[in-house]
Amino acid sequence: MAAARLQIPTRLTVECAAAMTLTAPPETAATAVARDDVANAPELGLQARAALEARLEARLGRVHARSRLGIEEDHAAQVFHRARSVFHPENWYSFASVIRGSLRLVGAHGRARRNARTLAVVHHRPTLPALPRAFHGYRILHLSDLHIDVSEETAHAIISAARAVEYDLCVLTGDYRFRTSGDIEPALRNMERLRASLAGNVYGVLGNHDSVLMLPALEDMGIRVLMNESVVLERGGEHLYLSGIDDAHFFGVENFEKALAGVPEEGVTVLLSHTPEVFRQAAHSGIDLLLCGHTHGGQICLPGNIPVLLDAAIPRHLGRGAWRYRDMLGYTSPGAGTSIAEVRLNCPAEITVHTLQCR
Repeated sequence: MAAARLQIPTRLTVECAAAMTLTAPPETAATAVARDDVANAPELGLQARAALEARLEARLGRVHARSRLGIEEDHAAQVFHRARSVFHPENWYSFASVIRGSLRLVGAHGRARRNARTLAVVHHRPTLPALPRAFHGYRILHLSDLHIDVSEETAHAIISAARAVEYDLCVLTGDYRFRTSGDIEPALRNMERLRASLAGNVYGVLGNHDSVLMLPALEDMGIRVLMNESVVLERGGEHLYLSGIDDAHFFGVENFEKALAGVPEEGVTVLLSHTPEVFRQAAHSGIDLLLCGHTHGGQICLPGNIPVLLDAAIPRHLGRGAWRYRDMLGYTSPGAGTSIAEVRLNCPAEITVHTLQCR
């Protein structure tokens, strides 16, 4: 994939809290290896694997890179993961047949399939009391849980919906791949198509479905992935801080101390996290707005939008939409894609535009 430089509008400049360049590195053997799931394709060779690991260690640091890779290799296809959560239904692929069969029994499978490919555009206007005046009306397009390789129909629906809205910044809160292990190439191909349709700067974090091997390719296509990092957004001479943490749901490699390094105590901060399960840490760390996903809002809900399963250790009111915890506002996207089975019931897929308000 050809190297790309992020085009930064004159009204928005970006500085990394950690010393990082926004110029994407050139295509290398390591990048090429990243386009195949090395952890699941040992035949690609030790030399190529070593080259990729060296690039990841240079980007993330030795401990973070090795921890993420090691956990992926140990647990990629396991249903049970005792260290973090007892049951991970997204790894139990046969469960998809159970879901589809149950929906067919009640005559709802066709409708549920159509629902999965119909995206709503939801507008949310969070009021942040300390928000700099220059950021009043600032629009953040929030895409989450794309699982963009599940089908061509889903990829087309997401790309078309995102292309039709206006915004100042786009953020992605993880889960770009449908499965939790295996080939990463289909997801990366569709992510490249999506990135080509997005205007301006795009930031994201990885989710529990995403291999860290996807990181080089995502950044080469112009998606800056915040791996326990922060950047500064500037507008009209004032600043807003955007932070992002690595997946806390399955991998447990989030690091708030590192993510918020360089963010002043008085700075207004928007945190990207794949999961809302970090809501307590985020609130006590001084985060003003937490944008997340993971839950799919339940994906299959009872009438009245009551989720059957959220797959997250959270109070149920944090499972979808806008919420507050102490002084922090939060928004849990129900996602644009689907997990386990390509169906939705009583839980529309959405892309969200957050328009920031100051008091």
